[in-house]
Amino acid sequence: MNDSSPASGRQLRISAHGYEAVIASVGASLRMLTHEGRDLVVPFDADEVRPAYRGATLAPWPNRIVDGRYTFGGSAHQLPLTEPARGHALHGLVAWAEFTDRDVSDERVVLAAVIEPQGGYPFRVEVTVEFRLGADGLTQTVTGRNLGTDAAPWGTGPHPYLVGGAGRVDDWTLTLPASEVLTVTSDRLSPVAVEQVERHPEWDFREARAIDDVFIDHAFTELSRVDGAAEVRVVAADGRGVALSWDESCPWVQVHTADLPADAENHRIGLAVEPMTCPPDAFNSGVDLVVLEPGAEAAASWRFAAI
Repeated sequence: MNDSSPASGRQLRISAHGYEAVIASVGASLRMLTHEGRDLVVPFDADEVRPAYRGATLAPWPNRIVDGRYTFGGSAHQLPLTEPARGHALHGLVAWAEFTDRDVSDERVVLAAVIEPQGGYPFRVEVTVEFRLGADGLTQTVTGRNLGTDAAPWGTGPHPYLVGGAGRVDDWTLTLPASEVLTVTSDRLSPVAVEQVERHPEWDFREARAIDDVFIDHAFTELSRVDGAAEVRVVAADGRGVALSWDESCPWVQVHTADLPADAENHRIGLAVEPMTCPPDAFNSGVDLVVLEPGAEAAASWRFAAI
């Protein structure tokens, strides 16, 4: 980049089949996605410091590592606390990294960055992010490849805020095919236990229903799938909306209603839906944690489609 580059980095625009996407190079962020002119995700301005991880690629972990501390391979590590109000390490290490171009065409963008060994994460991992448009929507694939000589812990996911249509989160209908939810503490959102959604009917959206004023900031699992794919659907009153589907590499999904009562402009304007390869604090629990051996790689994919 140069001094005249926008705050979100280089702007890479792709379009096909009625879809248009703009990828910002900082954080390999999905800055904008439309279908026939209709927003499918909450956008942000090119020269805006990306708010609330909007559209960012999350790696080498999604969500939170409690207290920023974990043990891996017999060694204890302390990460910087990037969510200081709650005292956690949040959403990985590449959200503010500048990605370089690997391939850019009218319908496809491939970006890459290398996580260099550092305090709290002494591993060298290359992160490659592909965005590809097709008749079925926008597919994003994130691949982590271990460039180092030691095994490395790994997880990934996206951070889009889906837009159902006119209005806000309260006005939309949600379908979330998950039978289990990870409960969290009310103050720090630290994981507590995985429970059946029947015990928490306010978070049971296996059958499509209105979100209304329900607060959600939880990870869900035990996902119903069709041909290996799980799908969340957010639909407005006119029957249009957006679907986000993902493969079996992501057994978890974080859903957040983006509650910002002190910020009326941004309060509940999009529903964060974040497929994840592992749950919050997986570096400590080990649940669904991917371990990248030297030279190995792991990929995860998800797809956005207009309804």
